[in-house]
Amino acid sequence: MYMETVAGRLMVALDYPDARSAESLLDELKGIPCYMKVGMELFYAAGPAFIERLKRDGYKVFLDLKMHDIPNTVRGGARSITGMGVDMFNVHAAGGVKMMEAALSGVKDAQQAGTAQSDPIVIAVTQLTSTDQTVLNEEIGIAGTVEEAVLRYARIAQTAGLHGVVASPLEVRLIKEACGEPFITVTPGIRPAGADSHDQSRVLTPGEAIRQGSDYIVVGRPITKASSPRQAAEAILLEMARAGTIHDPKPCT
Repeated sequence: MYMETVAGRLMVALDYPDARSAESLLDELKGIPCYMKVGMELFYAAGPAFIERLKRDGYKVFLDLKMHDIPNTVRGGARSITGMGVDMFNVHAAGGVKMMEAALSGVKDAQQAGTAQSDPIVIAVTQLTSTDQTVLNEEIGIAGTVEEAVLRYARIAQTAGLHGVVASPLEVRLIKEACGEPFITVTPGIRPAGADSHDQSRVLTPGEAIRQGSDYIVVGRPITKASSPRQAAEAILLEMARAGTIHDPKPCT
């Protein structure tokens, strides 16, 4: 069914302070089989119980905690996350290959112990979409262009065995050319034409992102703050469908 195939590539960012605040949006979007992205604010307030609630309602869940710590700590975190049944989670590529490998080891630990509720896609954050050239060079202290930094991190994420990366839609083609089409790209910084870019620096419209090859697009405020979130989501899905061939992304192995 076209709606399910298209909707499965839309991730709605549940950027709410607590579970109660997210309820009205979930009611509005009921029946649309999209991903729900749960970030730090909501997860720290609502915890694993909210993940269980989303899974009971049939949603796929991207737990966006951006783990970045010593390998052993990330391994333990990944083991716990896998026990929740999330479909995707992420780490920071800046943590290095050993740390990213440790995340995959944590997934295997849970599976071997029989506590795993899923076989999650594990991806790495390259550079936040709020990072511009000045921030990268003068504040983070990385030389070169944003595109060069993103590509470097994508390559080491692939070396570590991860399934893909989070990146701006502007870098998708570079990543696909360097790492291959099966390497998954999850792209925040998506804004429908005419929408405020807010704190995002590197943005594209939903249709532009799909045409660039984005496997999943993340949309927050243009849906969650819309007067009719359902209409906003449906308009985005229609734009995605019109942008080109819609496929079901499969993690590379």
